[in-house]
Amino acid sequence: MYRFVAEALPENITKNYFSLLKYSGVKSPPERFLGFVVVFGVLLGFAGMFFSGIFFGFSLLFSFLAAFAGFQMLVYVSLMLRADAKARFVESILPDVLQLMASNLRAGLTTERALLASSRPEFGPFQDDINQVGREITMGKSIIEALLKLGKKFRSQRLQKTISLIVSGLQSGGELASLLEQTARNVRQEALVDSRIKANVMMYVIFVVIALCLGAPLLFGLSSFLVEVLSKNLSSISIPEGTMSNLPFKLGKSTVPLDFILQFSVAYLVIASTLGSMLIGLISKGREREGLKYAPFIIAASLLVFYLARSSVRNLLSGIMGI
Repeated sequence: MYRFVAEALPENITKNYFSLLKYSGVKSPPERFLGFVVVFGVLLGFAGMFFSGIFFGFSLLFSFLAAFAGFQMLVYVSLMLRADAKARFVESILPDVLQLMASNLRAGLTTERALLASSRPEFGPFQDDINQVGREITMGKSIIEALLKLGKKFRSQRLQKTISLIVSGLQSGGELASLLEQTARNVRQEALVDSRIKANVMMYVIFVVIALCLGAPLLFGLSSFLVEVLSKNLSSISIPEGTMSNLPFKLGKSTVPLDFILQFSVAYLVIASTLGSMLIGLISKGREREGLKYAPFIIAASLLVFYLARSSVRNLLSGIMGI
């Protein structure tokens, strides 16, 4: 059933999902995984429609779409983050792999033996990929084809550029050991530059976090409480009609319900926290999706400060404001 559901989806969706599953290292068959995600999302949508419609009175269609889309987005973002984490790990150990292989070549080993000897347990899952490349070369596949296949397993532009540079050197007849050593130095230099950039932009990240977790929630908490106080007090004021005609302004009951103001404040804080998290990911990592993993914590902190601000002001001014 899962395969049938996956085959019924548009080709561009299945293609993107299959590529992401390959990059993230999921061992499950792509068709089965995608079909399960869609079927479970539909069941979760019906469950969300049932509970929200009965207990909260929300629109059934909106509840179904929100639950279904939320689950699909959660799975897709999780796969992207896993693929990026795998790529970052490979990029961090890539200089050591290249340097070790260059040392093995200078020690007199052949290319495939030098590659197999470069495999170390501390390289984690990348150890299996190195062994696979070494076995393919031993079985007769050219080193260029094996390296190009290795680059397609990871969502890393740095790895792909490094492999392209090595392939170009091999095709031009250059010395492989010297090429690997120079490439390892270049990769380390790029990593050092990236770390310096991250240190320089940390001030902007701190500013965004403070604005999201403290500034906006405090302002919305105080303003929503002020609206609540003014609505209750002004509606209870009784002024004679003759006096009202001489005033330059009109006093009356607010037509905006307090529940709408609270819902608007919460919705704004959730949306702002999500977009702010993406901004943090763009500033610190260079990718918006890298910041989505911080979104739940920033949203929780923002809403906590919002309700704490309202509660604190209410406790402090309850006797004075008469509420």
